[in-house]
Amino acid sequence: MDAKTSSAGLSGEAGSEVEAQGARRTRVSGIDRALQVIDYLYETGAPAGAYAIAKAVKAPLSTVYVIIDDLVEKNMLARNADGSIWLGARLYHYGLAYARSLDFMSVATHEMHDLCREAGETVQVCGRDGDYMLVLAMADGPSHYQVASRVGTRVPLNWTASGRLLVGHLPEAERIELFKRCARTSPTGRAEIDARTLSDSAGKAFEQRLSIQVAESDYAVACIASPVCDRSGECIATISIVLPEQKVVSDGNHYTEHVRASAQRIEKLMGWRNH
Repeated sequence: MDAKTSSAGLSGEAGSEVEAQGARRTRVSGIDRALQVIDYLYETGAPAGAYAIAKAVKAPLSTVYVIIDDLVEKNMLARNADGSIWLGARLYHYGLAYARSLDFMSVATHEMHDLCREAGETVQVCGRDGDYMLVLAMADGPSHYQVASRVGTRVPLNWTASGRLLVGHLPEAERIELFKRCARTSPTGRAEIDARTLSDSAGKAFEQRLSIQVAESDYAVACIASPVCDRSGECIATISIVLPEQKVVSDGNHYTEHVRASAQRIEKLMGWRNH
């Protein structure tokens, strides 16, 4: 093979590789755009129109229309009567399948219902979603007391007892930087927003395996939470009792004992109590 032929052959191979890489990038870009649309709806927690979605994800409106139509056809998104777009039933089915595969959620959900019966109050299992606390599971108490935060609710970490516990295991400097970034004023105005104060309370709550907040996120609502820690000692979730404010004042110790014991049982069943 002469030099000219060899050069041409290499050029052809390189060109094919570049084309293949370009095709892969195009496919990934399409997937990324679809995920941006789904993530936007998930993060805002409400249906939205195509124009609002396109503006939020910084994509051409024509591209977003095509993606939405494709996802609606596949039941990943749903189109409401007014034309707005929301998450589709297929995503819900995926979520159920994923939840069933998690041993932790199975154990935690079982314990959550046991604690609900023992305490006679609403119980939640919560996790962290970036700068937010996310309600993963919930068991309604037998009373008529209504809790605003349902499964899927996301609130800033500084608003809740669980939010502080979920970052309590982090190094102090990391906690401070996190709260500087994500602390928000709550609807009641009673949630702490100073980063250093939040970091201190998060660290202490984690050490004590107990965090209590009263009327910080919602009026007349209190929460008593305990951390669920994995083998490495990191708080991966919390279990908490949500109850009227006056019950914490009158009989707080009764509930704290229950919630701590529940968190410890989850860790023991998962084989994490040696951390």
